[in-house]
Amino acid sequence: MALTATILGPAGPRVTDWERDFFRDADPLGFILFSRNVDTPDQLRGLTADLRDVVGRDAPILIDQEGGRVQRMRSPHWREYLPALDQLARARDPMRAQWVRSRLIAAELHDVGIDVNCAPLADLVEDATHPILRNRLYGSDIDTVVQAARVCADAFVSGGVLPVLKHIPGYGRAAVDSHKALPTVTAPRAELIARDFAPFQALNDIAMGMTAHIVCADIDPVRPATTSPAVMQVIRDDIGFDGLIMTDDLSMQALSGTIAERAAASIAAGCDIVLHCNGDADEMRAVVMASGDMTPAAHARADRALAQRKPPETIDIPALEAELNALTA
Repeated sequence: MALTATILGPAGPRVTDWERDFFRDADPLGFILFSRNVDTPDQLRGLTADLRDVVGRDAPILIDQEGGRVQRMRSPHWREYLPALDQLARARDPMRAQWVRSRLIAAELHDVGIDVNCAPLADLVEDATHPILRNRLYGSDIDTVVQAARVCADAFVSGGVLPVLKHIPGYGRAAVDSHKALPTVTAPRAELIARDFAPFQALNDIAMGMTAHIVCADIDPVRPATTSPAVMQVIRDDIGFDGLIMTDDLSMQALSGTIAERAAASIAAGCDIVLHCNGDADEMRAVVMASGDMTPAAHARADRALAQRKPPETIDIPALEAELNALTA
């Protein structure tokens, strides 16, 4: 099956007639949802079912449901969660709280047909970490971050939801918001390997990952990781990540060039899949054309990842809610 090397975001809470035709022809690997796509649980179940019906298969459907500021599904229909860094600092048993929180998130996602969550984050908190990122992270020391990320990923999988490890090879040193500008890291390569890349190396068995739009100047002084063959080689060889790699959102202003140029450069650098999130019809057309079909290697990685989807294990949701409240009171 010749799927295009894309994950696309529909424009609104329902699939439009134009999207139905376009998605059927484009046949992206999957879809990603944002707040604009979310209204009620019944609406969301209908949307995820319709998206899969359009492409005629059990396509993965992604969302960013970290908790805190980055939470697309919110009250009154879904729980509100503390930012991860705040919860880990507050909880009496931080790792148990991390598991319970992540398992509850997975239950909410699986209930509405979403089976991939863009988390955990393995970036390290640094003095310079931009405020837009800081409290989304898990800590400043490698062991804590690895443990918290592993707990999160395991809880997702037990809930029938696949994790996406981000932001490879490390975004914690970013002093600017990559949604608006391109961060540059000047630390020597050896220092990056020893610190920034280390959590990702420890978690390199997670089946899906997302790039960071960040320049590692000692590896490639010009191109961000997403479009840098040199950094992508580091991710594959030094970090040892052989999972499915998707870009962060191509629409972010850290990247330069047209949307088609961004897509083509990402695939040429070694990304398996490009992620286009804003739902703009003209941009989606350009991205699909520029990305082309998934390579055999990308297909194999996607198949390995999606084979890990499984029915959720049974849990007592009220009991877990009460436990999380008690742990973070």
